[in-house]
Amino acid sequence: MTISATIGRWFAACAVPLCVLVLAGCGAMDGSDQTQLQQAQAKNRQLQAENAALQSQLAQQQQQNLYTVAADLLFAPGSFDITSKGRAALDDIAGKLRGLKNSKIVVYGYTDNAKLGEGLMKMGLKTNVDLSSRRADAVVNYLRAQGINPGIIAAKGRGETHPVGPNNTAAGRAQNRRIEIAVEGPGN
Repeated sequence: MTISATIGRWFAACAVPLCVLVLAGCGAMDGSDQTQLQQAQAKNRQLQAENAALQSQLAQQQQQNLYTVAADLLFAPGSFDITSKGRAALDDIAGKLRGLKNSKIVVYGYTDNAKLGEGLMKMGLKTNVDLSSRRADAVVNYLRAQGINPGIIAAKGRGETHPVGPNNTAAGRAQNRRIEIAVEGPGN
């Protein structure tokens, strides 16, 4: 769930407790009104805590730029060699990253949960983490060749962990096959 969707849910959920509070002030409360008021107050406290957590996440994301590129654009199926379309996409991102000095760039590789093909296994890869690591390494090497400071960039393969879509559909698996380039820090 995105932060904006969660904040929207928070505002919608606050409307009911606030209405109960207003209605409670309009007349005498019986036992069920008292219970509803207490439940509304508890829900309000819970939503305030969620809001504080979301505000913290938002502040953290504002200090971190994230570029996500579909692995299907960057790599041919069953490969960790960057395609010409992938190089073009990375050239655009490299232009935005080239001047960074006081930041940390981490390239995360992700796959779907499908088993590796025979061709990849013959190349010595055994798991999806191996494939995602090789893909992340390929992107890091390409970005270094495009002038990104080698001292601030690293690769991390995460395999099929952290899916963003369901692995039981072709569209979901395609979403899960991705490279994320995270820029952490002040960006200068």
